[in-house]
Amino acid sequence: MDTVTFQGNTLHLTGNQPVVGQKAPDFTLLANDLAQVGLDKFGGKVLVLASVPSLDTPVCDMEVRRFNTEAAALSDKVRIAAVSCDLPFAQTRWCGAAGVTAVQTLSDHYETSFGKNYGVLIKELRLLARAIFVVDANGILAYSRIVPEVKHEPDYAAALAAVKKLI
Repeated sequence: MDTVTFQGNTLHLTGNQPVVGQKAPDFTLLANDLAQVGLDKFGGKVLVLASVPSLDTPVCDMEVRRFNTEAAALSDKVRIAAVSCDLPFAQTRWCGAAGVTAVQTLSDHYETSFGKNYGVLIKELRLLARAIFVVDANGILAYSRIVPEVKHEPDYAAALAAVKKLI
């Protein structure tokens, strides 16, 4: 997918979208404490990467809260990370206000390496498109879905089914 829409307006995605069944691309993100986080940080765990435009928007807020709730029912062999271009300070504030503790928020604002390496960087906005990626414990991409309309929620059931197949 080379484009998504936002309220019906076409936006272009930059970067290379990874292929299911191949090694998941690495990235350099910032944790809320400004520590750099790469794919290796999650080694040995099934990883759900929820790419969202901004935590401070209604759909992103609902999505990350939903994954926070779903995380409680998943194995400790699973980690969930919400990735956005929000600053780490804004992510920390949002998590505190939302009571989100089971989802790790990570910022792609500095290098946009996640957005480029996963093909979800929106050229016109320098924000990430809404997408879900599931990486198995060996670092292989097992599931990938970019949501065609940025204002729509992802298919939670399909993403969670992909996770459950891996645990």
